[in-house]
Amino acid sequence: MADRKKDHIELAFQSQTLPRDLDGRFNYEPLLNSHPDIDTGSEPFPFLGKTQRVPLWVSSMTGGTKLAKTINTNLARVCGEFGFGMGLGSCRPLLDDDAYIGDFDVRDLIGDDMPFYANLGIAQIEKMIASDELDKIKALLDKLRADGLIIHVNPLQEWLQPEGDRLHYPPVETLKKVLDHFSFPVVVKEVGQGMGPESIRELLKLPIQAVEFAAFGGTNFAKVELGRNDEMKQQHLESLAYVGHTAEEMTDMVNRIVKDEKSVACKEIIISGGIKSFLDGYYLIRKSRLPAIYGQASSFLKFARESYEDLYSYVDYQVKGIKLAYQYLTLKDTE
Repeated sequence: MADRKKDHIELAFQSQTLPRDLDGRFNYEPLLNSHPDIDTGSEPFPFLGKTQRVPLWVSSMTGGTKLAKTINTNLARVCGEFGFGMGLGSCRPLLDDDAYIGDFDVRDLIGDDMPFYANLGIAQIEKMIASDELDKIKALLDKLRADGLIIHVNPLQEWLQPEGDRLHYPPVETLKKVLDHFSFPVVVKEVGQGMGPESIRELLKLPIQAVEFAAFGGTNFAKVELGRNDEMKQQHLESLAYVGHTAEEMTDMVNRIVKDEKSVACKEIIISGGIKSFLDGYYLIRKSRLPAIYGQASSFLKFARESYEDLYSYVDYQVKGIKLAYQYLTLKDTE
């Protein structure tokens, strides 16, 4: 007891906060709930056609690199243990060659009960339509035993990538052709800039399973590709890497569209891009008018490429934090 009190005195001087440090997004209500049982799973809820236990999502990352197998194996395992879904990195290498199948084939680890999605880029799909090879997509999903397909839409990244592809049609037209051809679930995402209101409006009209934001504030793939270019191109085009929309801005856009329009076919969203903590995720999924979970990429990647134990601990703290937030925090801004 004496040691604890001594610690309190010493730590009190180190733990001073100022009004400007306050997280002003929440009302803290300490009287209305008990502590959550952190040793039990969260209340199951439907999402992406499955039943998740945690409102988390592994946003699409790597594939076809030396570390991909370790990363995807660790991520799938932790998803299965805690009860949330996963999107793979680009599966383009598997369309014509099974050399990297071992990097992606993790269905047994995540289990059949959790959402598990393959991933292809819009430019690749545009080429497949032109060459009448769309059926390769279904073969890919069957090979991976995936529930559906994530299509990443990335015109800025492709334009800035030294060996990038050029889009010859508006992505929304390509998406409609895919939806007309297949019946499996489709998720559409950006790759680090997010999307503006008219793009979101068009997506919400489509019968897709979900929109993933991949908003500005996280890994910026336009900036990644600029870094691979010559110095002259970097100097003149760098400003393009700083356009886009944040996750909170996009959540507000979706809320306005859902409130004002009845022609919303897409019913779920994955809020990702700049989600640095469970409080960021909690705030936005509670703010959303549509059923939502929050996704992370680089935060997972940081731990997934090292030991599974570190990744497990990271997710465990996320889950405990989310449970505490649901018990004691409400949103100040509910509009």
